[in-house]
Amino acid sequence: MGIGGDVTHLAAVRGDLRRRTGETVMSGFSPEWLALRESHDLRARNPVVLGAVADRFRSRDSLNVVDLACGAGSTVRAIGPHLQARQHWDLVDNDPHLLALACGGNDDSDVRLNAVSLDLGGNFEAVLDSTKHLVTTSALLDLVSETWLDRLVRHIASRALPFYAALTYDGRTDFFPSDPLDEIIISAVNAHQRTDKGFGPALGPSAAAAAISRFEAAGYSVIQGRSDWQIGTADHEMQRALLSGWAQAAREIEALPHRDIDDWLARRNENVDLSASTMRVGHVDFFAVPMTIR
Repeated sequence: MGIGGDVTHLAAVRGDLRRRTGETVMSGFSPEWLALRESHDLRARNPVVLGAVADRFRSRDSLNVVDLACGAGSTVRAIGPHLQARQHWDLVDNDPHLLALACGGNDDSDVRLNAVSLDLGGNFEAVLDSTKHLVTTSALLDLVSETWLDRLVRHIASRALPFYAALTYDGRTDFFPSDPLDEIIISAVNAHQRTDKGFGPALGPSAAAAAISRFEAAGYSVIQGRSDWQIGTADHEMQRALLSGWAQAAREIEALPHRDIDDWLARRNENVDLSASTMRVGHVDFFAVPMTIR
């Protein structure tokens, strides 16, 4: 369920899939949710990791990129301006409406966008088999299973492709002011993150560490850094969306009596209404680079 309300995510997996914690309770990966979270994603992306991606390809005059679970196209908008080369992007998702949004409105003649309709819960390897220089994804890995991740790393490593993964939820969430039930609720959220999101039992908060260790074992060098959402007192809509999703996740896990969860949600929303609430939601970015690039 992605913690971000994604509750993160996108819909390159299954049309009825709920991506992240908040997404579990929102209507799929709606364009409205993706638009709401995009500015937070953009601010959160780790600049050191993003800089490493840009530096790696600075000498190229053309670049072929595939973005897995592209949603409405936030990844290409976030990192495309940092890549100086002429760019061709294969944007992969299974939601035709999101693909249309991702590929629409591009007026940069040096950036070509190609929509690829594909359910990543099935056979995804073919989309990586044509000439590619970079594979990207955002807010996907915490939704996938260990088996799916092994397939992905094995296929990418066999082709010596660099891999940039952003905004993978890692289980850390802090509130101000605190509430006595915060820890129980977030523990339930993290347990919910590990349920099946369409790929088998999800890795949830352990996904980033699992992916990094697998790429390192495959001989990759990995640059990593935190990319936490810092959600401020004025971000009322974002906070309410997240809180609603987290409360629903706690109900589904049956962490507490529903009345206690409802009371927690009411107290947290009261702080939001008073512009007295802040949140930090932990994510990790990493860039995995093989010894050589094709």
